[in-house]
Amino acid sequence: MALAAVLTLTTITSPAWAHERPATAADRVLRVYSNNLENLVTNNADGSCTRISGPAHLTSMLVDDEGRTGTSGVRAPDLLIVQQVRGTGQASAYADQLSAKVGYPAGTYKAIVAWDDPEPWGSTHKCSQQELGDLKKKQTNALIYNTRTLSLASGDVSKYWSAGWLKPGTSYAGGAGCTLYKPPNNDSGATNAHKWKRTSAIAAKFTIKETGTAVFAATMHLPEQNGQNACAGAGTTGIGNSGIHVGADATALMNASAIRVIGIDANRTNIAATTLSGFGMTGHGTKATMGSRKIDYLFVKGAVLPSPIGHTVSSTKSNHLALYGFITY
Repeated sequence: MALAAVLTLTTITSPAWAHERPATAADRVLRVYSNNLENLVTNNADGSCTRISGPAHLTSMLVDDEGRTGTSGVRAPDLLIVQQVRGTGQASAYADQLSAKVGYPAGTYKAIVAWDDPEPWGSTHKCSQQELGDLKKKQTNALIYNTRTLSLASGDVSKYWSAGWLKPGTSYAGGAGCTLYKPPNNDSGATNAHKWKRTSAIAAKFTIKETGTAVFAATMHLPEQNGQNACAGAGTTGIGNSGIHVGADATALMNASAIRVIGIDANRTNIAATTLSGFGMTGHGTKATMGSRKIDYLFVKGAVLPSPIGHTVSSTKSNHLALYGFITY
């Protein structure tokens, strides 16, 4: 069973807008983004799909303090919480491209993935071009972090934990019928046997090098079934009937952290910003994130700077709009 992997990156040249972070107390800001990359393949209304490059996606998502993309005020992010990457290969390439975009040397950005090389599942993924649909057959979740600003101890990565779901054909009543989405309770049949791996969550506790502040981050992708029936495990609807739960190892890391961020594709609407208030966290992001629905969430414990665009980047080149929070420390 493949667990978390830390990746090493390469150097590419610096773009014109890349800026170093000034080493002043006034600029002590942790820049965090969350997005479901959809394997860098977008679905079009006519049934076709479009492949998006890593640099194009990053340009469309990274913003300055006024929420604008592509300006000289865009600064190097500290932490990217992402869902739906194909595994180590795609996460490594994407992190390389981020390193290039901000002009940093090899190894600056590293990634932690839940599954190094998850088995494929599914068929067309609603792409009329089979070759593009195939790019979405492997899915896992990752954290990408800036080693200039954040350090990570070897024991501070949680084991992955499973999402919950209601297996098709099972009756549901306020969590009754729910189970953990992993073998032997995963999809039946060879085609979708490994689909559950796309929802494996993972977390880590980082340290801000400048101040020693502990930062907890987690990435989650809940099953589609969570939209209709909230499930977080055996007989439970999750925190605030949201389908969200945090694994035991991850909870221990979170409890030891002053700043906390969780990025989630919950596949569920109407999850309140106060849902994770028991963890001291508040939801950020006021707009729909996938078509007319808001199904993506960013929860933060920390002092988040105001956003003129509701912490939601409308130009994101993905099926999902990115969320962001700039946290002072």
